[in-house]
Amino acid sequence: MKDATTVPLVLVMDAEMALLEHVGGKGASLARLVKAGLPVPPGFHVTTEAYRCFVSENGLQEEILAAVATINSEQPATLEEAAKRIGHLFMQGTMPKSIECAIRQAYAELGGNQLAVAVRSSATAEDLPEQSFAGQQESYLNIQGEAEVVEAVKRCWASLWTARALGYRAHHAIAPEDVALAVVVQQLVNAEAAGIMFTANPLTGSREQVVINAAWGLGEAIVGGQVTPDTFIFEKASRAISEQQINAKRVMTVRTTTGTCEEPVPEERRTQAALTPEQALELAQLGMRIEALYAQPMDVEWALYDGCFYIVQARPITTLRAQEARFEEWNDSLSGDYLWTNGNVGEAVPDVMTPCTWSLIKIFIADTMEPLYLTAHKPIGNIGGHFYLNLSITASLAGLAGMNQKQFTRISEGVFGRIPEGLEVPGLPLSRWRLLKALVPVAIRLKKRVRTNQKRLPAFIAVAPARCEELQTKIRNAVSSQELLALWRDEITPFFRECCHMLEAGARRDGNALALIRRDLGKLVDEEEANALFSGLSVGQNHLASLGLLLGLARLERGEIDHETFARTYGHRGPHEFEVSLPRPAEDPTWIESQLAGLREAPLDVNALLARQKVAQAAAWERLRQRYPGKAAALRRRVDRAAAAAHDREAARSEVVRVFWVLRTFVLRVGELTGKGEDLFFLSIEEILALLGGNEAALVTVPTRRATYERYSTLPPLPALIRGHFDPFKWAVDPRRRSDVFDERGQTVPASQTITGFPGAAGIVEGRARVVVSPEEGDQLQPGEILVTTQTNVGWTPLFPRAAAVVTDVGAPLSHAAIVARELGIPAVVGCGNATMRLHSGDWLRVDGGKGTVEVL
Repeated sequence: MKDATTVPLVLVMDAEMALLEHVGGKGASLARLVKAGLPVPPGFHVTTEAYRCFVSENGLQEEILAAVATINSEQPATLEEAAKRIGHLFMQGTMPKSIECAIRQAYAELGGNQLAVAVRSSATAEDLPEQSFAGQQESYLNIQGEAEVVEAVKRCWASLWTARALGYRAHHAIAPEDVALAVVVQQLVNAEAAGIMFTANPLTGSREQVVINAAWGLGEAIVGGQVTPDTFIFEKASRAISEQQINAKRVMTVRTTTGTCEEPVPEERRTQAALTPEQALELAQLGMRIEALYAQPMDVEWALYDGCFYIVQARPITTLRAQEARFEEWNDSLSGDYLWTNGNVGEAVPDVMTPCTWSLIKIFIADTMEPLYLTAHKPIGNIGGHFYLNLSITASLAGLAGMNQKQFTRISEGVFGRIPEGLEVPGLPLSRWRLLKALVPVAIRLKKRVRTNQKRLPAFIAVAPARCEELQTKIRNAVSSQELLALWRDEITPFFRECCHMLEAGARRDGNALALIRRDLGKLVDEEEANALFSGLSVGQNHLASLGLLLGLARLERGEIDHETFARTYGHRGPHEFEVSLPRPAEDPTWIESQLAGLREAPLDVNALLARQKVAQAAAWERLRQRYPGKAAALRRRVDRAAAAAHDREAARSEVVRVFWVLRTFVLRVGELTGKGEDLFFLSIEEILALLGGNEAALVTVPTRRATYERYSTLPPLPALIRGHFDPFKWAVDPRRRSDVFDERGQTVPASQTITGFPGAAGIVEGRARVVVSPEEGDQLQPGEILVTTQTNVGWTPLFPRAAAVVTDVGAPLSHAAIVARELGIPAVVGCGNATMRLHSGDWLRVDGGKGTVEVL
């Protein structure tokens, strides 16, 4: 037996030692809830150590085992006889003084005197995912006084050996010497209403619903079946009650001076709902928090007193295993009241992500944006399969620097796009001091790492392509799971993380210089002139990586390079470059040929466009020198430094994209060696590695995840900004939906009657609109038409030379569409919000890239 001093006889509710083996299943679950900040009635644990001490000091173990040896699970009489025999042993046993004193002291600290408590059994084989022992042992309500609590604990211990418990354990081959019992003592909630909540529908198996049963009084009337409770069905996606059934509740369990009893419900309350709709919503949201904490559907017992809910028990729902949900829910908007944006990250990852891609994106962002992970709040989210950034965290960090919300909105719009008036950025519920305390060590570590890696960046960029080729070769040549696992651990993961840290360093070179220079230029010249000054970031042979794919195709078309060189140098970039389930351009010769065909139709060669824009940029700088001779030179130096920083950032990002090709090759090779093929894209990278180690458990989720992926892929592009809880399917069928913004509060300002956005690139063009939803539809764009789309990335650049102008829903002055359009001298208006919903292919438009306006003529 364990030394009695190893584990205390009594533990506070949220003690670190409140683990399954010490406090049983119920106790461990309650401890977990308390630590997560959920409303649990105060109490304490009487540990399994106390139980073992009682059994040992009374010499009961051998007699218990002897009684159990006489049972036959097929003969109920033997179970009853053994239970009676063991129960007598416990009731005749003497409570050791050490245990009695510990219980009395804990009860006194809880409130003592005649405080009413619930004394509940908590077995070490209880409330597990594999087995449900609910109701096997006893619970006692409305126990008052120290002596009564001590006696109730002893009765709970005896209930470990009831006939029902003996039969259940015999059926499941659980050895009697392996079980022990803890006891949870909690202040009794004098419930006005109580009941059970299931965070998945136990009848249909749907994980998209919460089912609440509610009745008057304590919850025992529901558990015991004496009353038909009210039922509320809550839809997780829409955050609304979809169905309710109010039943006649004729009896309720109430407290008495000697315990509890059933009483008739007063006539006027029998058909009255035990919960208001608002209370049902509040309770369902508590249930979703509990489900998120346990990462599985839960069976929750609750009580309502004086307007407050209390959770008295939570255990996994074991009956859903045979009723697999058809779809999963990918919706981090349900995690809290935040402002989410895909205004920048959506360019890089525009698609619905497979689970594999999402798991890799999370690793990538954690390594490149470490300060966002200071709190428990999610810095990035998956909403309808799409990648979003939590702007509330970014705004809270900006607040540490003394920036108010108005200033943050103004400075961030260059990257994330404009935040409409009336759409607040909800802050985090954290004190400024707590956030600052967490930030300081991260900032120090980040500064050191960035300084070191900025020095290494040029050398890294020079060798990274060859290192990727080497890894690709090793992966393709791997012949065993063990070899692939070792390769992942020793070479792929370190290089992946190095790439991320190099992008981190590149992104922080010269800080927010481009945005700050734009602000300063805006005080001197208009937006059109500022755009001209800002073009020409691609100087000589030193082109931005954003233009690399386009320039590589042009070189291929002119015969300056062959297909192999193109594939090796540029073939990792494309419209879906972060989605590992989709081929790269280098893997798809038909894609390359279709892009070359499109370039041949362009009115001007790419080099001619760049040369023309270089002349326009030089003229703009000459005008600035004449107008502001004392400021032009300093501004030019700042722009040149910012341009150099932009080159580094884009080059580092290009190498991150290249390593995502390596990751794709790895997953494909695992699929070949395991025989699971492309099913693996519907597993996380952690699950794929577990599969390599022989654990195939996650494969059962593939059909559900594939169906979920396909379901979300049917939706139109989601809003660029999302505030609060968002139901993508409800939004998609709403005729009033907006593609620029969704605000759960319904307080968003009305959409403008005019189509306006950021001036992306100067120039005025009239032409016919061509609305293009995806780059795969790019062949519909005819030379001289105006490209209207949601947003663009590197994979869209081959379309730009054919376009007379570019108009996007999502974007900012430093977004991809704006930067590339400026470099090529193509008028552009970006971040219009809902241009794709208001414009149609064939509309005749006037696009003013200098003023940021689009007019339907």
